[in-house]
Amino acid sequence: MPEQHRHRKRFGQNFLHDTNLLHKIIHFINPQAHEHVIEIGPGQGALTQFLANKVNRLDLIEIDRDLVAYLQQRFNHENINIHQADVLKFNFTQILPQTGKVRVIGNLPYNISTPILFKLLNHAEKIADM
Repeated sequence: MPEQHRHRKRFGQNFLHDTNLLHKIIHFINPQAHEHVIEIGPGQGALTQFLANKVNRLDLIEIDRDLVAYLQQRFNHENINIHQADVLKFNFTQILPQTGKVRVIGNLPYNISTPILFKLLNHAEKIADM
């Protein structure tokens, strides 16, 4: 975990740390080896650490450049692609598959959760669940 990282209010950062809750989330979504998952706002990688070795492809979308640098060091896996971007401006067509569907997960900031969901609904035919 980045020792000097301060939560940035403008990004609505609220990091998940409860290991019991993380295990419940992963158990509930039940990621499979053949799946492509998009994680919005991975923060310090609390969920990412459980997904990294379980899925075929994992795309992380993180706005905070300091956290992107940290994630790049922590998760140097071939199946992980880290995108430093504002999810509301992100072009999802660049990572959505030609065939098949993706799963979307994230600890969304409350202040932009509705616009994110509406943006994702524009790609509903390519999303298995979120």
